[in-house]
Amino acid sequence: MPLFACAKPAASASISVVSLIMFRPGLVILTRANSSLGIPAVEHLLQKYPQYTAILTASIRELDLASLSATHAFADSIVSDIANGHYPLLAAIICNAYYWNLVGDPELTADGYDKTFQVSHISHAALVLRLLGKFERNGRIVLLSSDAHWPGKNPMERYPPSIPVNMDQLVKPSADHDKQGRGYERYATAKPAMRTWMYSLNEYLQKEASLSNMTAVAINPGNLIDSRALRSNTPVSLARMQTFVYKPLFPILKLFMGPTLRTAVPAGVDVVELALSPTYLGERGFFTLLQKDQSSPESQDERKQQSLWTKTLEWARITKDNTALQAAFG
Repeated sequence: MPLFACAKPAASASISVVSLIMFRPGLVILTRANSSLGIPAVEHLLQKYPQYTAILTASIRELDLASLSATHAFADSIVSDIANGHYPLLAAIICNAYYWNLVGDPELTADGYDKTFQVSHISHAALVLRLLGKFERNGRIVLLSSDAHWPGKNPMERYPPSIPVNMDQLVKPSADHDKQGRGYERYATAKPAMRTWMYSLNEYLQKEASLSNMTAVAINPGNLIDSRALRSNTPVSLARMQTFVYKPLFPILKLFMGPTLRTAVPAGVDVVELALSPTYLGERGFFTLLQKDQSSPESQDERKQQSLWTKTLEWARITKDNTALQAAFG
């Protein structure tokens, strides 16, 4: 049975991993496995899919998604370890990590990008694209979304998320007196960016003969009333709402808000099932819980998909020399 250790606090974008070598087919990478959703996801993975090797966020080899140099170095080490037979080929990458700050101004990483956007999107894109050549034939990429990506759907929204024409605004947003509102906007905007990028990724995968059976999916796992995110880089009022409203009134609130209001345990199970279950073999696109769904209209705009794809390659430092996805370079 695989083992894993505790990770750094959820507020940190620095993530470490424990390497679990079992010499069985199928490697699964789960970023931020110590999160509210990640812990039950790991438990379900170990219980239902013990045949898989797992690299989980924990405490030995560091993956700092706030640093592109660290992300590329981590990818290099995984590529090398798979090539040398230390790990089997990848079965899935579950891109679960994110960052938000609802109490401060935008933070720039050492790479010069907004920390929320880099951790949530750019570094995950870099990790996925670097590792594409080390997947099994039917490998899967799972991106974590939320209803925040669709303007008007989440009650925390004060400013609707949108992908601007000038996409440099995504990585260098302006400061604003409304820390909570703009902080949530930055988080919410990273979500449609990930979805928009996913559609281009699937298109290019299908054009690449050696990768055409691979698929990318995004999942809205629901609004988690027990998430530690409500107590991390947030106003005290949100933590109090969780303690005195969301948790005690959960059964009543669920009657009005529906099945997407839930706890972390079933959400973690759904994410692993989407990544590994034969039921979802070959599926592409967007899911709400485990039901196929439509993502926001903006994320389906083909011009924005292509523009964001091109900018993401630039931001993530991806070239035809460091990814197997040659179709993306013409």
